[in-house]
Amino acid sequence: MNEIITVRTLLRENETTLKLRLVCSENGLNRKITTAELHRPGLALSGFVELFTSDRLQILGNTEIKYLQGLSKSALKRSIDRFIEFEIPAIIITNNNPIPDVMVEAATRRYISILQTPFSTTRAVHLLSEYLGEKFAPRISIHGSLVDVYGMGILFTGRSGIGKSEIALDLVERGHRLVADDLVIITRTGEEVIIGKGTDISEHLMELRGVGLVDVRRIFGIRGVRVQKRVEVEVHLVDWENKKAYERVGLVDNTTDILGVQIPQVVLPINPGKNVTVIAETIAMNHLLKMYGHHTPKEFNKRLKDYMKQKDIIPIHKDRDYFKKDKE
Repeated sequence: MNEIITVRTLLRENETTLKLRLVCSENGLNRKITTAELHRPGLALSGFVELFTSDRLQILGNTEIKYLQGLSKSALKRSIDRFIEFEIPAIIITNNNPIPDVMVEAATRRYISILQTPFSTTRAVHLLSEYLGEKFAPRISIHGSLVDVYGMGILFTGRSGIGKSEIALDLVERGHRLVADDLVIITRTGEEVIIGKGTDISEHLMELRGVGLVDVRRIFGIRGVRVQKRVEVEVHLVDWENKKAYERVGLVDNTTDILGVQIPQVVLPINPGKNVTVIAETIAMNHLLKMYGHHTPKEFNKRLKDYMKQKDIIPIHKDRDYFKKDKE
């Protein structure tokens, strides 16, 4: 679900951040950027183009410009013509370095935009990589609700009408924070990190059957919402089935795969009278305990095995005689 990025988009969205300005070839602004990778074409300018990755944005810094300034007029023209004959998305000049006229002429002729920034090459590459990394990150949309519960990003999923929005609303009323409802946009930003957020057009709006759309931010204030949150646990809501066996102990940690990232999954059956909001809070706190090294089912299992190994019946807690006399 990645969006199409053009040089025009890059320029518009980075005019302030990178102080980019267009030097030449407005016609080149419609060229598409197809990769988040950047390239410094030092070898290509010197004549070696066999491994030239021309599909990337080309960054020319102090080194490249200094090299070009040291060439004779004929050598400079040959270098630029050889470089510019490829289908380059755009050229970015850093440090406000002077741009050879022959490069401007060739780029204009080939409809290749040249952009200039006052930032250093290191800083410009860092900001561009961050921007393009976000644009080209793997992304999907999931039908569900995402809530920050005690700092844990809980994604509620399940069939339409099972009560995801109502649970999210109840959690917000109890002091937790809504990230997105109905449609959650999830992006993988790292090896094991997935971030969820809502759509721009319906940010922090919630649809309640019988009521309609409500603005959670305006009703509960800024404390009841947040823009994005790491997705850390999925709570999958299902209809209760009497004949189906559900997890009772929790020795086996179930997981689900989202964009290649494995996160814990809790399958929660819904039946009348069940306080799902409190259970959701408990799931969040239980996951926090596991992060701190406390796994209750495994600890109980070990305690039970140790107890069964004893020849004599020994109470699990030895110092409880006091409570036998406690009549309160």
